[in-house]
Amino acid sequence: MTQQLILDLLPAPPPTLDNFVVGRNAPALAALRECQPGRAIYLWGPHGVGRSHLLRGASHRPGGHYQPAGAAAARLREIATGETVNFSLIAVDDVQALDADGQAALFALYNRWRESAATQEAFALVIAGDGSPLGMNVREDLRTRLGWDLVFRLEQLSDEERAQALHSRAAARGLELSPDVVAWLLTHHERDMSRLAAVVDALDRYSLARHRPITLPLLKDLLASDQP
Repeated sequence: MTQQLILDLLPAPPPTLDNFVVGRNAPALAALRECQPGRAIYLWGPHGVGRSHLLRGASHRPGGHYQPAGAAAARLREIATGETVNFSLIAVDDVQALDADGQAALFALYNRWRESAATQEAFALVIAGDGSPLGMNVREDLRTRLGWDLVFRLEQLSDEERAQALHSRAAARGLELSPDVVAWLLTHHERDMSRLAAVVDALDRYSLARHRPITLPLLKDLLASDQP
C-alpha cells in the first residue's frame, strides 16, 4: 500500500476551537470564541491554514450549522428564506467553490443576517474563502457583503510552530518525539496540522502494538505497512 494511501486512512482528530494550533491567528480564534448572534466573520487564506477546522469548530456550539463545500445550494436557500432561522450560528465554507445558485443563496443569507441582526431572531454568520473579500471571484454584490463585518486573514504556521505543536500533541499522549522524527514529518508530510496530529496518534498505537520505541525507522515502517 502506498504511503499516501496509508496517510489517507489515518483518522484525523475532530476539529474544535480548542485543538486549533493558533500560531499568528490568535485574533481570529478569539473573535470566533466571542462571536454572538448578529455578528459576521469572514476568514480567508490559502489551503492548509485551517479555514475548515475553524468553521467546523465554531459550528460545534449548540444551534450551530456547518455548510461544507459542495453541499446543495438549496439548503442555504431554505435557511435564508424560511419563516424562521433555527440556528444561532451558520458557517459556510469555501465560498470560492459556490456555483451561481450557491452564490445567490449566500447573498440571500447575508441579507437575512443583516435584517435580523438587532432582533431576537439574530444569528451569527461565519464564512471562509481562499481570497480576500475584494479578491474573490464571485458576484459583485456578494463580494461586498463578505467584508460587511469582521475579516481575518489566516497565516500559515511556521515550521517552528508546527514542531512545537507536534511535541505538544505527543506530550499529551505521554510520548516524546525525537528531533529526527519531527524533522522528517515536517519535510515529507503535508502541512495540514490535523493530518500531522493523526500521524502522531497512529505512531503511538503502532509503537504499542509492535512493542518498539518511537524512532524514525518505526515511523517509516508504519507508513510502509498496510496498518491503518
